[in-house]
Amino acid sequence: MMELLQLGYVTSVAATAGCTIERVTADLWGMDVAFVRPPATPLEEEVMLLAQLKCTTQTTPDPAKETFSYQFTKRQYFDHLVKPRRNFKSVLIVMTAPAVQADWTEATHGGLLTRRACYWKHLEGLKAEESVQKPSVRISTSDIFDAQTLIKLMDRVDRGDPLHG
Repeated sequence: MMELLQLGYVTSVAATAGCTIERVTADLWGMDVAFVRPPATPLEEEVMLLAQLKCTTQTTPDPAKETFSYQFTKRQYFDHLVKPRRNFKSVLIVMTAPAVQADWTEATHGGLLTRRACYWKHLEGLKAEESVQKPSVRISTSDIFDAQTLIKLMDRVDRGDPLHG
């Protein structure tokens, strides 16, 4: 159910940003979804960004702190994100959810509120000791994954700019 919650969140963000989202059904590269922004004209190329999705109830980011820690459950998930990629860039998207499933969303006449948020991090080039089977990464509490962020990331990919910072 946590996967469905996060998929709903990132799908809503993609729609707001004018992108489509395609699920990666075969786990060949450790990616779960591909965000695709259509070209502005038929002669231009679409832009794509891969993402690995992780949802956890184990942490509650404190906005007063600069970062929070996320620990991968398997080394291979980390390795897929840190390897250099020439063509398709990738990001980690971590959603933190309340421990009680009934608290995940709240519907009102004003809309559907999703409790907590998704955060993103580009890990390409990071290193972890080979002996570490469950690497951890620090994620900035200011890097909330929303439509403006996705647009900026797609613009960077389109220009060939680095995704860091």
